[in-house]
Amino acid sequence: MHKSKIFGSTLIIAGTTIGAGMLALPLASAGIGFSTALVIMLVLWALMTYTALLMLELHQHAPANATLHTLTKQFLGNKGQWVAGFAMLFLFYALCAAYIAGGGSQFSERMSQIAGIRLTETESTVIFTLIVCLVVTIGTKTVDHFNRLLFLAKVIAMVTVLFFLTPNVTESYLLDMPLKQGLVIAAIPVIFTSFGFHGSIPAIVNYLDGDTRALKKAIIFGSAIPLIIYIFWQVVTLGVISQEELSHHHRLNALINALSSKVHFSQLNQIIGVFADLALLTSFLGVSLGLFEFLGDTLKKRMGSQQNRIFPAVITFLPPMCFALFYPQGFIMALGYAAIALTVLAIFLPVAMIHKARQTTNSDNPVLSGKTNSTEVYRVKGGKSVLNLVTLAGLMIIFAQCLITFKILPALG
Repeated sequence: MHKSKIFGSTLIIAGTTIGAGMLALPLASAGIGFSTALVIMLVLWALMTYTALLMLELHQHAPANATLHTLTKQFLGNKGQWVAGFAMLFLFYALCAAYIAGGGSQFSERMSQIAGIRLTETESTVIFTLIVCLVVTIGTKTVDHFNRLLFLAKVIAMVTVLFFLTPNVTESYLLDMPLKQGLVIAAIPVIFTSFGFHGSIPAIVNYLDGDTRALKKAIIFGSAIPLIIYIFWQVVTLGVISQEELSHHHRLNALINALSSKVHFSQLNQIIGVFADLALLTSFLGVSLGLFEFLGDTLKKRMGSQQNRIFPAVITFLPPMCFALFYPQGFIMALGYAAIALTVLAIFLPVAMIHKARQTTNSDNPVLSGKTNSTEVYRVKGGKSVLNLVTLAGLMIIFAQCLITFKILPALG
């Protein structure tokens, strides 16, 4: 296996993971302190990496080009396929709603700074959504070329922000303990969403031709890169702003202004703003394109091949835009709801399929990526007890979000 393909796959996984969810980490961790947030991130990273390796084990029993729908159909039947489809749809819509809510306020701020144009929250949300809708509707090639430039600029902006903020970290801020115990549980769903990359696994398996060793490297290192970046990001945000001050900032623009005010560099506000804009935009483009193609393919099957791109665009962007208009501060809220769907896709379905695969497949002679001549069988360590523990973790994440929904736990953001 060429090292370049492994390296490229690693970056795909890392790039899929690092997105607008990174911006939510300081807001979600504001009331719990750095040390508590660090423990939660390490646990959730281990959980998500483990279930990704479960997906790798599953792909040994299917062709290399198998998608999530193919796997759920194979192991769980039509009902499993329907659950996967619904969860995917729910996740896409929740993420789009979060990105529009966060991007709308950012767009208004940027128009005021650059052009001196003052827009209402409604106007900025609608215009921001229409711009992204236009790019996505034109086609995937446009999104691809646009996204490459944005991703490069995002990396440069992120490195610059970390460089200027790091010298201003106050050690005592990083030693703060949780303000309320309930905030620890309330932060879990949002932090969990920040580690989602499982949707890219089928494409990576196909790209690496089902090579188990190469895939293990790509998954482990590809998921570790975001973890390291997240830790640095938490250090420079939670270490620069006091816990009391940060806990009062529920919106992205307030967080950006607070960070820039701590550093004596006049252009830092713009650089942090650009980084936040690019993180939101690249994530929004990727997720909305996935939702657009998913809905377009579904409509084509049901309504015929003559279906144009306008109707899929409307049903892709209108529902999440309506959410953002009614809940302009719903960035964190929507990411929390996305955690429910991500739990189904990244935890419950892989565990259920692994149970089925291990029961029905002869472990001495599996089908590895559609090939029967492989002698090495990869099996993730840990038996039923570990799978049950993983399932319990998933239930706890959903339970935490339900407690927030019913106002038993304090809402974040």
